[in-house]
Formats: sequence, structure tokens, C-alpha cells
Amino acid sequence: MDSRGDREALLLNLNEKNYNPLNDVLFKFIFGKEERKQITIDFLNSVLLDYLHHEIKDLTFAPTEMSPEHEYDKLTRLDVACVLDSGEQVDVEVQVINQKNMQNRSLYYWAQMYVMSLPSGKTYRALKPVIAINILDFSLFKQVEPHTMFGVYNPQSGERLSTHLEMHFLEIPKFLSGPKKRIQEMTKMERWLAYFANRLTEREKEELAMQEIAISDAMQAARAFLSSTAERREYINREMARMDYESGIEEAKEEGREEGREEGREEGREEGREEGQTKKQTELIRSMLEDGLLPEQVARIAKISVEEVKKLVKNHEQNNTGNKD
Repeated sequence: MDSRGDREALLLNLNEKNYNPLNDVLFKFIFGKEERKQITIDFLNSVLLDYLHHEIKDLTFAPTEMSPEHEYDKLTRLDVACVLDSGEQVDVEVQVINQKNMQNRSLYYWAQMYVMSLPSGKTYRALKPVIAINILDFSLFKQVEPHTMFGVYNPQSGERLSTHLEMHFLEIPKFLSGPKKRIQEMTKMERWLAYFANRLTEREKEELAMQEIAISDAMQAARAFLSSTAERREYINREMARMDYESGIEEAKEEGREEGREEGREEGREEGREEGQTKKQTELIRSMLEDGLLPEQVARIAKISVEEVKKLVKNHEQNNTGNKD
């Protein structure tokens, strides 16, 4: 079956039992809307209550696109951004593909929000704390617990430099590989992780909805999302593009390893891998554009800027023209 056939099959078979809660289109529909902010507040409290030492009562959603100060700067697009009633800024990101840059990318997003919080003419005292929450569909760190927090500390004394930098990572695979618990035995955060993992039986889902009103509301929002043909198609386009991209990158890595083995040198392996990966990435980007995705959508899937998308395609076309000559 070709990619269009795969897309139509997914569209027809998609339902509330097999959807991906970490699809960023669906995630923003549920957690990034004013009319459903109580869901977002409940999730944030499950992660941050022990660190903020107070309950979040309200929040205000913030723009998710931060325009660069200079034309050569990188455009930043966040999944969900908000400001808490106590003043802290929060960035929530979902990531299903491990592109080996999560720590740096999250720190970059944090830095962008932190810098933008200082109004012109104000002193550094006006800077607002930024909390980053990353929900990952892959394992990233060595610890076995699914939730870890990072800050800036003195390695000798353990003294914390500032509470203005706080980064949380929720690793879904570690939750799934941990001790099996009944819904009633789970903490609130574990119940949210169970929702994101979406591996529960129908009976467990019913129990989860009964235990947590906010998660029940999230499930209802997902049903509303899936009942819309337009929303479903955008979800499917994103899922297909993600799967194509992930598959293509793996193929490129294998091609690079094979070329490296033929070369018999470490340098050849690395150069072959990078060249193959870049070529495959360009092909995938062109394919996504031909399927009707906008450059902005492609950039989010590939986790690169719109300018990089256009540059990759332009270089590819120039190389093809040069080869024909």
C-alpha cells in the first residue's frame, strides 16, 4: 500500500481506543485551549505541586510562536505556553522521536522564554521564572524513575543558584517498564502518564476517568477532536509524516553504516551516515511538501526552522540542476 493508501487506512481506523495522545496537533487541541484550561491546570499541578509548594489555581495561555529578534535568528515554536497565576512561565513540549538533541533544545526554548520575559527598560529583577516540561515517548536519562527535574546547583554544597530555571522530563517508556499498579494505587502524575501512554484496558480507562475528572475531560476532548473530519486529517498527516520521517532517518543511518563498513574507516562511517541522513531528510521534506503540508508544518515535524526546510529543498534542486548540466 502506498503512503496515500496508508493515510486513508489510518483515517478510517482511527478511534478513541488507538489514538496517540502525544500527537502534537491533538495535544495542543486538548491542553492549549482557553475553554479547557482546567485540564492543563490539573496536569501541571500533578507535575509541579511538590516544586512550587502551592497549588496552581489559574493560568493564562501565551503565544507559542516567538519571532526572532534578528532575521538570522531561529524562529521558536512551542507546543503549549502559559503563565501561572503566581507568575511563573511554563513551556510544555511533547516529543516522540529521539533526535539526540532534547536537552539542548529544551534549554534553548527555556532561554527564549526567559529573555522574552524582560520588558524593555526594566531591570533584571523583572525576569520571570521559566519551567520547562518535556513529555517524551523515549528514554533519555540513566535514572529508572519516569520523572526527573533539573536545575542549577553547586555540585559541592548542593546549593541552588536560582529557581528561575527548572526543567522537568517525563519519560513514558520508564513508566511502562516500572512496577504495574492499579489505577487506585497510582499518584495523580502516574495517572496522567498512564493516559499519555494509552496502554490501558477499557475497564482501566473507565476507572481512570472515574478517579480523575480532568483526565475524563481530556478523553471527551479527544472524542470531539476525532469526530471532526478536518481535525482527523490533520492528525493523520502529522502521524504519517512523523512515521515516514522516522523510518527514513533510520534507513539513512543504516545506509551510512554500510558505506562506512565498505570504506573500512571510522571517518567513512560518520561521513557516510551524515551524507545519507541529509539526503534522506531532504527527500522526506520534499515528499511532505508534495503531499500538501505547509513549510511551517514540515518544520515542526522535522524539528528544524522553516528557513532550513526551504534551504534543503533549494540546495537539492541546485544539485540536481548541476548534475544535469
